[in-house]
Amino acid sequence: MATKNTPTKKTVSPKPTKKAPVAPVKKVTSQKNDAGTPLSVVIRRRIEAQKARFHANDNISAFIKPGELEGLVDEVAQKMQAVLESLVIDTESDHNTKNTSQRVAKMFVKEVFNGRYIEQPTLTKFPNVSRLNELMIIGPITVRSACSHHLCPIMGRIWIGVLPSKESALIGLSKYSRLTEWVMCRPQIQEEAVVELADMLEKKIKPIGVAIVMDADHFCMQWRGVKDRDSKMVNSVMRGAFLKDSNLRREFLSLLEKR
Repeated sequence: MATKNTPTKKTVSPKPTKKAPVAPVKKVTSQKNDAGTPLSVVIRRRIEAQKARFHANDNISAFIKPGELEGLVDEVAQKMQAVLESLVIDTESDHNTKNTSQRVAKMFVKEVFNGRYIEQPTLTKFPNVSRLNELMIIGPITVRSACSHHLCPIMGRIWIGVLPSKESALIGLSKYSRLTEWVMCRPQIQEEAVVELADMLEKKIKPIGVAIVMDADHFCMQWRGVKDRDSKMVNSVMRGAFLKDSNLRREFLSLLEKR
């Protein structure tokens, strides 16, 4: 039986389309991924790698990178929120405490404890052209700090006495206040704070003598504990000529009594 020849269909290939140029692939340098690790842990690891100390009254600004303070505020806020919840405070419906965790975190990192996280203020020094070597007293400088035992406020005043040598550097009066604030804006105990301030002034100015007197109210005694509102703490540090020369020391202390 004869069969009919079925015509074959021709397959038409689609016209080739123009491909968009492919951008060259950039080589990505692999970096250590800290994603998911709390920022405080990352900073702590940097400090420990250098075998440095990070006590409450230490400055750790050298280990904090630009922009990280905002991240630290956010982390502290999260943990402060957990504290408020553990204190059984309804921050959802209580309008007074709704954003308290964020406010407290910002206060700790950027205000009352910022002496831990920012660099030492720049101290412009001037040559002692007139070769001054007479007693100078700066103060009272207002002090705002916090007790490292209970994080309660320490509020007080500081007086600084300086006996420059003819070769000493001089710094502007405002710099004494800035340096004092930088040292005090950390959780402290008063006895250590004044020693640290004296050390810095000796190093920066290189005077014949430096003296510091601090008079402060401690809310860890007035607000809690014995709740004695009249309790104060006064302590002093005497270095160089102030320690050796009783007349100079007496002159400094007598002038404070008149302030």
